Amino acid sequence: MPKTVLPARQERSRKTLALLLKTTAEVLNKDGLEAATIPRIAARAGLTPGAIYRRFPDKDALLREVCLRMLDENYRHSKELLTPERWKDKPLAEICRYVIEITLKGHSVFRGLVRAYMFFTLQHPDVAFVRKCDDLEWKVIRAVGDLLLTRRKEIRHPDPDFAVSFAMLMVGAAAHTLLILPRDPKHFSRLIPDIEKRLERELPEMILRYLGIEG
Repeated sequence: MPKTVLPARQERSRKTLALLLKTTAEVLNKDGLEAATIPRIAARAGLTPGAIYRRFPDKDALLREVCLRMLDENYRHSKELLTPERWKDKPLAEICRYVIEITLKGHSVFRGLVRAYMFFTLQHPDVAFVRKCDDLEWKVIRAVGDLLLTRRKEIRHPDPDFAVSFAMLMVGAAAHTLLILPRDPKHFSRLIPDIEKRLERELPEMILRYLGIEG
């Protein structure tokens, strides 16, 4: 996989790069993938398009860097939040509810960014880039599963390993299907009013019952 960004060796250069990546993520989240043009990103960041092109050869390279850094940051943040020591005195039901809550909240708050990432990587020709993105996503899922399975004795499903993996996949699928894929985030509210609030309330109950966790 080719490098997407020139190394930022000086403090000022590192700050500019951080600003550029942050601004690109904000534009993606607010305006979507197609609207995230180099001129728009440059104007939002207070830079010139030339300043961006001196660091990135094209928009594709910039977006690849944003995706990888977003996923890496999410993994590091998740790993810190899901350290077993942080949850040793908490019941498993509370852990499950928390995991589902932050998953749904992340998909809601960063809907545009997640949607842009999904469509950007879905048909991207760089296989190595896509594989690296997949690996970072799976690391987060494994971190969640590892935490839940430290309490496997509290899981009444006959196959805890399978059940935890399947449950996490279903949470992700629900979040993507109901919150990310529709063009209008309130699309399913025509069927179920206040879909986001209902999802926040009902999904944890479904998962807890499936895993056989009390509470």
